[in-house]
Amino acid sequence: MTRPALSHSHWGAFTPEVRDGEVIGVTPLGTDTDPSPLLQNIPGSIRHRARVTAPSVRRGWLRDGPGPSTARGSDEYVEVSWDELTELLAAELRRIVDTHGNEAIYGGSYGWASAGRFHHAQSQVHRFLKLLGGYTFSRHSYSLGATGVIMPHVIGTHDGLFKRSTSWDVIVENTDLLVSFGGIALKNTGVNHGGTTAHPARDALNRFRGRGGRIVSFSPLRDDIDGECEWHAPVPGTDVAVMLALAHVLATEGLADLTFLRTYCAGYERFERYLLGTDDGVPKSPEWAQNLSGLDAGGLRSLARRMAAGRTLVTVSWSLQRVRHGEQAPWMGLTLAAMLGQIGIPGGGFGHGYGSMNEPGLAPVSCPLPTFPQGPNPVETFIPVAAISELLLRPGQTLAYNGQTLTLPDIRCVYWAGGNPFHHHQNLPRLRRALARVDTVVVHDPVWTAMAKHADIVVPSTTSLERDDFSGSRNDPLLVAMKAVAPPYANSRDDYTTFSALADRLGFGAQFTEGRTASEWLRHIYAEWAGALNFPVPSFDEFWDSGSLELPTDPGLTLLSDFRENPDAHPLHTPSGRIEIFSETIDGFGYADCGGHPRWYEPTEWLKGKRAEHFPLHLIANQPRTRLHSQLDFGRTSQGSKVQGREPLRMHPGDAAARGIADGDVVRVFNDRGACLAGAVLDEGLRPRVVQLSTGAWFDPIDPADPDSPCAHGNPNVLTDDSGTSSLAQGCTGQHVLVQIERFEGTPPPVRAHVPPRFVPRDQSRY
Repeated sequence: MTRPALSHSHWGAFTPEVRDGEVIGVTPLGTDTDPSPLLQNIPGSIRHRARVTAPSVRRGWLRDGPGPSTARGSDEYVEVSWDELTELLAAELRRIVDTHGNEAIYGGSYGWASAGRFHHAQSQVHRFLKLLGGYTFSRHSYSLGATGVIMPHVIGTHDGLFKRSTSWDVIVENTDLLVSFGGIALKNTGVNHGGTTAHPARDALNRFRGRGGRIVSFSPLRDDIDGECEWHAPVPGTDVAVMLALAHVLATEGLADLTFLRTYCAGYERFERYLLGTDDGVPKSPEWAQNLSGLDAGGLRSLARRMAAGRTLVTVSWSLQRVRHGEQAPWMGLTLAAMLGQIGIPGGGFGHGYGSMNEPGLAPVSCPLPTFPQGPNPVETFIPVAAISELLLRPGQTLAYNGQTLTLPDIRCVYWAGGNPFHHHQNLPRLRRALARVDTVVVHDPVWTAMAKHADIVVPSTTSLERDDFSGSRNDPLLVAMKAVAPPYANSRDDYTTFSALADRLGFGAQFTEGRTASEWLRHIYAEWAGALNFPVPSFDEFWDSGSLELPTDPGLTLLSDFRENPDAHPLHTPSGRIEIFSETIDGFGYADCGGHPRWYEPTEWLKGKRAEHFPLHLIANQPRTRLHSQLDFGRTSQGSKVQGREPLRMHPGDAAARGIADGDVVRVFNDRGACLAGAVLDEGLRPRVVQLSTGAWFDPIDPADPDSPCAHGNPNVLTDDSGTSSLAQGCTGQHVLVQIERFEGTPPPVRAHVPPRFVPRDQSRY
């Protein structure tokens, strides 16, 4: 048994305890005051039976050759040698490029596979495909698809809202009232891309309360704030209406800071006409909002006055923009904060994403991080990331996006490394049909996720525990040496080795590797980074021996303080240089579903719409508290939350009683798109008629051959609508969906989510 040096993951730094090539225990970093329970998913993960043990090819693809196939997801596999896999894959990539062009390859990878800076699956596959001649790529993320488009128009930045957000210490010391739309869910602060070594949010909120600060939470879920708060549970999807009502009080009672709006903002007058109902005859008053949200008009009016009377921070969670018209919530939250006039003042203003990840509120690193160079992409064709099914199902057709009209290419190969779209993507029956249309699906993965089971060529990748790397994130002070704690499991390889062999076979091996091994790349990246810094750092060997390096940070930040101090010297990167409450640019696009200023749009999936007559429960498909996305779903923490082996579904006791459902029952959750099974957990901490089922349970169709088969394990994306937020951003809308629920009668089908697919011997693959 060994206890190696410090290691790192998206959910925290830890020291692993290793026996016979497996992690059997983890000890969180001693200085982390609130370590994430997700660390306990790591023990047993290296040798879990879900691991991909050898290069594998789908039997039908090996027998019949490339082409569309409805057998993806249900076919058997054949193990092949690394040499054969390299030959097969290289030949297929060359065929596609020569016959259809590079834009026929979609490099659909996501960035959460590893916290490492070098063995980062997304960086590796993108470097490879760019050197191949390019590929169709994606923009933005499932988490921030709407924000990533709207906020650069409105405030001139996207990442700056998170990287340079007002720090927790400033909030603790200066804020009187923290008004949070979507809550501040501490379950999400366990993780950060690139790793995290401290989790300060819980302590900060407790210190804030201890100083006398008050928290107001607008969310259908009580536990979106941990601890004491003033909880308001609106009808899901009505947060913008509530914000408009608060703004209406500010405008009509002389509480809006008109000097700030004239000096630092553009277009408030246009927005105010809408707010007051000057043009449409509908004042967006608290009484108007009460009819939509179910919240008391008097309470909203009182809150608006309190917000104007003290130092107030308005925050909007990422969850609110993962719905239809998701662009409106962050835009309206910023507008409400602007009307209070406290943007740029310590403890006041606006925040986006507190409680969505362990980044907002943390001090940013004041230097760049080491990176593995990817180079330019010769192909310009792209999609917004949540439009993958659109891309695959509608070749040659168009898609509106951010003032452009995108023409969708004819994709023949989906090349995926480091992600599981069956966690992220909406309407899985549609996604399965989309994947059936292409010639070849390639997946690099350490484990047999649903995406791997839908691949034609499966490349067994190592985990971050089986290779040397180093990690760091833009809001964490430690660069951490991630030393391998076990040899590669079975016949797996790191992606760099795989791509090096492929690149060599395709004739650009020297360009891909630049003559370096993986260990030599680590030294090279570190040396290049160190040479560009304006302060000294230890040599690579010294860093590697010590295990970590502390980097300088910028503490005590207030978002937009420099802009507040001098808007002419520090203009925003918007057309006006100011906060654009009304955007001439967006208005000029002429989109019916996203106009020139924030406004209320009636949702398609909400409890007061016609659809609710058939599906009367509003399901919140939020991020899980027991894992990061779908990673390590088979781990101890994740499995400990399951109910009869299925993902837990929380529902109000009254809603359960009306359906004859008891705590611990298996239930069927369904609508006209699909169905899944889940385990009922009764909880009074939800608004009635609201249920909650997290994403991330590995998709497990009862009949793998049927694209419409119910999921036995509880993946809510069989239920969600595959539509974009609006024509502006086309972001993910998977947070909200209307459903009906009934008690499952009889013996539930087994859960096989973590069981590898069937294999046949090589000599039987031709039949």
